[in-house]
Amino acid sequence: MGEKDKEIIGHNLKYLRKEKSLTQQELADKLGIRRSSIGAYEECRATPRYSTIEKMSDFFEITIDDIVRKDLREFSLGELREQNKQLAQDYTGKHVRVLPITTDRIGRQFVDFVSNQKAAAGYLNGFADPEYIEELPKFYLPNMGPGSFRAFEISGDSMLPLQSGTIIVAEYVENWLDIKNGQTYVVVSDSEGVVYKRVFSNMTDQGGSLTLKSDNTNYSQFEIDIQDVRELWKAKLYLSSEFPEPDMSFEKLQSMVMDLQQEVIKMKKAEN
Repeated sequence: MGEKDKEIIGHNLKYLRKEKSLTQQELADKLGIRRSSIGAYEECRATPRYSTIEKMSDFFEITIDDIVRKDLREFSLGELREQNKQLAQDYTGKHVRVLPITTDRIGRQFVDFVSNQKAAAGYLNGFADPEYIEELPKFYLPNMGPGSFRAFEISGDSMLPLQSGTIIVAEYVENWLDIKNGQTYVVVSDSEGVVYKRVFSNMTDQGGSLTLKSDNTNYSQFEIDIQDVRELWKAKLYLSSEFPEPDMSFEKLQSMVMDLQQEVIKMKKAEN
């Protein structure tokens, strides 16, 4: 980020803090950072890390783009949130669906399970049909917290080291403006079906797209139009019968050999 970005973020942070009637120390406590950092950001002497900007976005309930690109002194927090809500609705062409939380008779929350590629193909047609969802297999995981969760079985090797057959448990994303760039999501779209990828948002006020990237570098990244997307699910954990393979890259092997050489040298010196 350049000097202009630093100034925008600094002015916006100071404005947002005062809108919340917080001291610098109170805001620092909320974000889990030092008070001196808040002062440096507001005085445009330093630029916060991306992870810190994400925390600001979550705390003030506005988008990262709002914080780094707009002069927020022209808006109220209420206006910004309403604009973002409307923008999210415009992207989907309808109101954002709020999924019900399914529980058993004693209140335990179930996770719906989309089991394989054949089931995933059917899911694209039935994801909005309550009767179809009711027929999906379900299982229980403790301590998942609030939210709507669904599990998807991935196939192929595009997200190695996660193996084909790994089950991704993911949380439903109601507002697509909440996408965290570089994190993994299950994306349900008309063109690609159900895929598990790292997602980067390219949304603007006029429309937008998502860039989907595989962890396996043999696969090229690609973009899909936001209008093509039907659902987004943020990955929370994975279940697999395959244990991750150790990292045996050339660099790792080279490091192991050098460590062994150093141990041999130490042993020889000890003998002498």
